[in-house]
Amino acid sequence: MKTSSCKAKGRRLQYWVAEQIAAIFNIEFNQQDDLCPIHSREMGQAGSDVYIRDKELASKFPFDVECKNTENISLYKYIEQAKSNTKKGNQWLVVHKKNNSKPVVILDAEYFFKKCINNQ
Repeated sequence: MKTSSCKAKGRRLQYWVAEQIAAIFNIEFNQQDDLCPIHSREMGQAGSDVYIRDKELASKFPFDVECKNTENISLYKYIEQAKSNTKKGNQWLVVHKKNNSKPVVILDAEYFFKKCINNQ
């Protein structure tokens, strides 16, 4: 597969994730709008793949997202990359998708269980 095709697959997943987050918080996602509160990072740039510009929205969605659209999975490599891009006070989150499958979310189990217990 060409590098450009791989990047396009990754970009589509990043846009999908940004759209999902925007839908949860009832905001519009527009990648072309520099004032949009949620944005997909350009391919090849350092940092989280999806970033939140709006501080109020960031407090409601305290995750730094790493997106991977690959056939093979290097789970702990993805987790380490996500951790290295996570800002203080946030939690890392990996979204992985492979062809003909739904995306899955991977996050720290202790964080997940603590959040579930606190939301009961």
